[in-house]
Amino acid sequence: MAHFSLLDRNNKVIQVIVGPDENSEDGRDWELVYQMQYGYKCKRTSYNTIGNQHINGGVPFRGNYAGIGFTYDENKDAFIPPQPFPSWELNETTFLWEPPIPMPEDGLYRWDEETLSWVAIEEN
Repeated sequence: MAHFSLLDRNNKVIQVIVGPDENSEDGRDWELVYQMQYGYKCKRTSYNTIGNQHINGGVPFRGNYAGIGFTYDENKDAFIPPQPFPSWELNETTFLWEPPIPMPEDGLYRWDEETLSWVAIEEN
């Protein structure tokens, strides 16, 4: 089984569908089949790719598994999630957004865009 993303005019993912395995023997171009069926550009996405790494040690495919609201970047041939905060920058290797300073490793934190810092979350 393979996953395919349907894209709007701005290359934003509007839906992810399940289709035949990309290694099926019928030789059909499933991206083209779904594009014609649904009327939207279609790009295959890998359920096993996150941060441009294949979770099972295989070859990563298109940066990240596509989700609704992600953008497909044709130049990078990658799906990029929505930017969580204006100060975060895109890592061109993982295709994930990173904060200006790393989150501390101990405890729970939330990002404060106003102060550009991590704020500890008190546990109840």
